[in-house]
Amino acid sequence: MAYLLSASCPLAISLTSSSKNSVKPFGLNQTFFNPQPLSNSSSLKGLLFQETKPKRRRSCVFLATATSQQAPPETSTNNNNSPSKPKRVMVIGGDGYCGWATALHLSKKNYEVAIVDNLVRRLFDHQLGLESLTPIASIHDRISRWKALTGKTIELYVGDICDFEFLADSFNSFEPDSVVHFGEQRSAPYSMIDRSRAVFTQHNNVIGTLNVLFAIKEFREECHLVKLGTMGEYGTPNIDIEEGYITITHNGRTDTLPYPKQASSFYHLSKVHDSHNIAFTCKAWGIRATDLNQGVVYGVKTDETEMHEELRNRLDYDAVFGTALNRFCVQAAVGHPLTVYGKGGQTRGYLDIRDTVQCVELAIANPAKAGEFRVFNQFTEQFSVNELASLVTKAGLKLGLDVTKMTVPNPRVEAEEHYYNAKHTKLMELGLEPHYLSESLLDSLLNFAVQFRDRVDKKQIMPSVSWKKIGVKTKSMNP
Repeated sequence: MAYLLSASCPLAISLTSSSKNSVKPFGLNQTFFNPQPLSNSSSLKGLLFQETKPKRRRSCVFLATATSQQAPPETSTNNNNSPSKPKRVMVIGGDGYCGWATALHLSKKNYEVAIVDNLVRRLFDHQLGLESLTPIASIHDRISRWKALTGKTIELYVGDICDFEFLADSFNSFEPDSVVHFGEQRSAPYSMIDRSRAVFTQHNNVIGTLNVLFAIKEFREECHLVKLGTMGEYGTPNIDIEEGYITITHNGRTDTLPYPKQASSFYHLSKVHDSHNIAFTCKAWGIRATDLNQGVVYGVKTDETEMHEELRNRLDYDAVFGTALNRFCVQAAVGHPLTVYGKGGQTRGYLDIRDTVQCVELAIANPAKAGEFRVFNQFTEQFSVNELASLVTKAGLKLGLDVTKMTVPNPRVEAEEHYYNAKHTKLMELGLEPHYLSESLLDSLLNFAVQFRDRVDKKQIMPSVSWKKIGVKTKSMNP
């Protein structure tokens, strides 16, 4: 089932698989971002969160759970010998690519999980005329299916964390022990489409994270923040990239300082601002935080998302939200030349989505100390774009696909040949067991792309966003 979220009344909804929805008042009153689909020709004004008008609207919070006669109820005991209460984890952005996989993984590991999301990622698809390679169920159907299969409840709070009243109510209702923060606009190309998207990206990401920090300070001061950062904060310096901090000697004096930042888009700059704000609040307020500077994620399958088609994750292949390896596999599946930007020497850290969820779990299980701002570089291997193209070409030929590659003028402003050596030992020391990019994994990803290749819109493959041509006028993204 699907819901069009409007600003009518605050609700708490319990989803069931065998009866109609029960609706009861939840008693909230705050401004809410109303994610109704926009046509491709619409301006972005309906998308951006507006604070300029004093008009107040009531929001909707959905506490979405599901019951099923197929699943046994969870047992609990109240005696003094009972196990400790499961940790409560709030996953902000839990309807997205990394967030959904993480929420399911943590729920399976017996954490009590709540998803907080304004569902804007789905709106981006409508607004830009895009679609996931994989058909994905509504968040309500996803959660209902998970309950039916496992007996485990995932709570759902639908709203915008840029609205502090909504976030405060969510914190006070769920009372998280840890917050996993994926809830940001995560595409560099999206942030470079035009001025409106650049402003939205920085407002959404920076203000949202600030609100999370204030919510922790005011309501859950012992709560551990696990924030998704990006390796893109570092850029491509001609020295080794350390994990967050670097010790330097200058004019005879030595100090350990935050590693220099060289962001390459308005999106990456928003992540840099986040890191500075989090570091400051750890020092000033004693917040405990872990910044996971993640590399480029690939893959779509985890043990949990494979349990049922309604749990399936999204896979983006377009030039705005798609990541390099996922895009190359889809291009190979439909017979489109692999799109190598420029010289193809751009080197980055990569990791399987199964390792993303594992890293988050490790960070939660081994929390930062009060006042500590930890930085982990979250990736398992380094590849250049040319190396990825060669691997996909080899794997595709093995499966009988005719794979070629083409050089595309680079729409980004970046070094196309450079030194790159980033450290990534801290998560390994905590017990990360990485899934390296093997032939069998590539075969699986390619076969998955072939399975859904009829859903591919080839007009979305070539890049249409230019770093140098970004302008003030709102840009139509009609194919």
